[in-house]
Amino acid sequence: MAKSIMVQGTMSNVGKSLLTAGLCRIFKQDGYKTAPFKSQNMALNSFITKEGLELGRAQAMQAEAAGIEPVVEMNPILLKPTSDTGSQVIVNGKVHKTMGAREYFSYKKQLIPEVLAAYHALEEAYDIIVMEGAGSPAEINLKQDDIVNMGMAKMANSPVLLAGDIDRGGVFAQLAGTALLLTEEEKKFVKGTIINKFRGDKSILDPGVGMIEGVMGIPVVGVVPYMQVDIEEEDSLTERFVPGKEKGPIHIAVAKLPRISNFTDFAVLESMEQVTLTYASKASQLEGADMVILPGTKNTMGDLKWLRQSGMEGAILRAAERGCVVFGICGGYQMLGERLSDPEQVEEGGSLRGMGLLPVETVFTQEKTRTRVSGKFKALDGALAGLSGMALEGYEIHMGRTNSQKDASRELVTFQVQSGREALERDRQYTDGSQYGNVYGTYVHGIFDGEGIASAIVEILAGKKGISLSAGSVSRQQYKERQYDLLADTLRRHLDMGKIYEILERGV
Repeated sequence: MAKSIMVQGTMSNVGKSLLTAGLCRIFKQDGYKTAPFKSQNMALNSFITKEGLELGRAQAMQAEAAGIEPVVEMNPILLKPTSDTGSQVIVNGKVHKTMGAREYFSYKKQLIPEVLAAYHALEEAYDIIVMEGAGSPAEINLKQDDIVNMGMAKMANSPVLLAGDIDRGGVFAQLAGTALLLTEEEKKFVKGTIINKFRGDKSILDPGVGMIEGVMGIPVVGVVPYMQVDIEEEDSLTERFVPGKEKGPIHIAVAKLPRISNFTDFAVLESMEQVTLTYASKASQLEGADMVILPGTKNTMGDLKWLRQSGMEGAILRAAERGCVVFGICGGYQMLGERLSDPEQVEEGGSLRGMGLLPVETVFTQEKTRTRVSGKFKALDGALAGLSGMALEGYEIHMGRTNSQKDASRELVTFQVQSGREALERDRQYTDGSQYGNVYGTYVHGIFDGEGIASAIVEILAGKKGISLSAGSVSRQQYKERQYDLLADTLRRHLDMGKIYEILERGV
């Protein structure tokens, strides 16, 4: 049976997911068969397993760091917010129902058997399980029904490492205050603390480290620096959305929709030195863009209304009129069409005019498509004709069907289903997406990750603006492997891994 260790945080966005991934990588490097686990995750970025099941993107990333295939047991409960007070509840990779916050709060303890079944399945197959908490274990109004922080630590009898974020200030108060709000029984699970995202001279911090150990009676097992690693994130608090310095001459603008999802689709473009990628939340940020991307969203109709009200839609239409490449993925693809209809009130009900850039219409249905696919681009027109015939892999997660309304529309890609539909259907050839002029749309997430696709797009955009630029061939997988190793190397230097192994061995 596996040994376990859990990373909890003093608040959201302290770096729990990254620390968990790093520990998974270290244990993998040290020869242990390791798996990540998060009983309940709330995120709009998700992943489709080989079985066609949905789990949080962070657990898929952590599994990749551990060198294993993601499985749904790593994240048995996924909450995908549909509004400020409600979420689509996904249990064991399938949609259970959409619930309001109060309804789910009353219901979630009924899911404990599903959580334990998933955990025990991993426990029997792996040497070490690295668990991740959510938010803070000190949310005193939620603790009695907790199934993801101390509640999960108790169910798994797992020692806990408590991480705090020094970059936002008050890390000693974060750590001590969290411990203050834990019960005596809960405090027994906390075996170490981590000060994360440190910048500066550690010698100045050392006296504080000694004092907080004295106050809490718990060792600090590491002071981790602010890490410059490029690893996929799922949290809407990600710093990817913060405007940064311009890197390269190719400007790609991604519309930062209020309920943006699966923004990991653009990580490969963002990593390229030739590209300045901006997450645009106002019309002025689209000016001069070489390519505009409309990403996925958990509420297509609501976010289309936001584009309209903010002036972003007008800016996108003007960009398309001047010949800019416009590319929509999933919800973004639906928005580019002529009309969206919601007769079953999957989102907001009724009907809404689309942006009219692609001759397609979308009808929302209760059935959710979850597939992994592999295929190629069809013969393309317009600026991206150079992608024709290139191989691709990706996945679909959407509710609704999009159909062509005019003969002028041509499909974008052709593929076979790897998972998510009946086996008899997997040999069939499917088509997806639409293209019209320099406007393109598809349901396939991860479409830019295929070998050479991002490089080809950058070279096309460079040629379109009259500059010579060799983007080079980017192997997304090799790039990610280097980032995981960099993460592990950094943590080895700044965590007391001897102490962490001791905590792992001793347990609670």
